[in-house]
Amino acid sequence: MALRYALLGLLAERPASGYELAKEFEGDLGHYAWQAGHNRIYPELARLADEGLIESAEEGARGRRVHTITAAGLAELRAWLLEPWEGGAVRNEGVLRLFLLSALDSADARKILHAIAARSERELERIRDAVSGETPISGEGRLALGWLAAGYGLRQYEASRDWAVWALGELDKADRR
Repeated sequence: MALRYALLGLLAERPASGYELAKEFEGDLGHYAWQAGHNRIYPELARLADEGLIESAEEGARGRRVHTITAAGLAELRAWLLEPWEGGAVRNEGVLRLFLLSALDSADARKILHAIAARSERELERIRDAVSGETPISGEGRLALGWLAAGYGLRQYEASRDWAVWALGELDKADRR
């Protein structure tokens, strides 16, 4: 369901072809937020067009279509974004693994925690570059697409790294007993 809103959001930013939209999902959007391939994007674009939420702005060679969002599409995107979000059923394998971490011996748990800290630090380096410059504001006074999400990701990876370091300290306390 969220794919439709991801596509509407991307098209609210600028008109794009299915290929260009798929490229967005191959980048940071797919890495950090939502993954989708051509096999899911094109059928969803067809549904959005059938519902009048997007339309073809132009058609090019080999059937290439550039899609644009309609007023109805903008209204649906807005309604979805303003809808209170409380999450759904939780199914987070990573958190489940962390929940069960104490089932391992201390050495194995430490390996995992060091890996979490190292991965978080690598991602922090990557995201820091993306958010290190001046706040990108368009001529219309809007923030660049994904800017706030990048800031969220930065803080999430900082928290993840800091948690792993804290958890290693907690293991130290347990090992001293």
